[in-house]
Amino acid sequence: MANLSKSKVGSGRMKTFYAILIPVLILFIAFNTFPLLTGFFYSFTNSKGFGSYEIVGLQNYIDLFSDARVGNSYLFTFKVAVVATILTNVFSLMLAIALSSKIKFKSALRGMFFVPKILGALVVGYVFSYLFTWIIPAITGTESILASPSLAWIAIVVVLIWQGCAQTTIIYITGLSSVPEDVYEAGSLDGATGWNKFRYITLPLIMPAVTTNMVLVMKDMLMVFDQIIAMTSGGPSQSTESISFLIYNNGLAGGQFGFQCANAVIFFILIAVISIIQTNFLSSREEQL
Repeated sequence: MANLSKSKVGSGRMKTFYAILIPVLILFIAFNTFPLLTGFFYSFTNSKGFGSYEIVGLQNYIDLFSDARVGNSYLFTFKVAVVATILTNVFSLMLAIALSSKIKFKSALRGMFFVPKILGALVVGYVFSYLFTWIIPAITGTESILASPSLAWIAIVVVLIWQGCAQTTIIYITGLSSVPEDVYEAGSLDGATGWNKFRYITLPLIMPAVTTNMVLVMKDMLMVFDQIIAMTSGGPSQSTESISFLIYNNGLAGGQFGFQCANAVIFFILIAVISIIQTNFLSSREEQL
């Protein structure tokens, strides 16, 4: 009887697991896997997104490497992503250290710094677009940097950092809170203070948080889209066209659906490769430290 009862309980649990798993799996396949495979198929066609199309093989992938606009979008995206990722992590770590210290209203301040993550990227982009277009020029008496092909990217980076610091700071705070106090006490007895305390005690112990943040932030920055839609729409003179924006704009409205599907496939592979390289490199640094 006991074995029979356990068998019924085990069977009931399995049914519950399947009841939870199967709907989620169906939704994942319908809204993730199927569109991914469909886009991969269209990358081998000359489809405009509607009407008839023909199979062109690898021609779209070949044309990608000779398209100057695509090349410029990759250069812009990687420039913005690298700068924004480094600065976001630096500022977030500084904020996390400050918010982990013995200060008043620590919980309230942590909540305030998380607000940018709650706000939608489009809303944030429109607000900063107004600031850069009207408020700052009115105060400084200069032209808006959003109108400058050589400076507009800086405004994009500022917004990305402002919004990206929220989640990144929380992860660093979590990492810092896991460092035992007795480790710091032992370090103090050995004369570790200031920078040496951070370099030889704090940093090695929070390297898992550094790895997580570097990979997540780089991925988010490479996929920058909403801020560009809200602030520049790829201008001026196509100087702020990110890869995601170019895929969306030219793929859906520019009649390059098949071509931009190929671009999306290459971009997907690049993000995956960069994430793997980052993870392996930073994991090896964790062991060295």
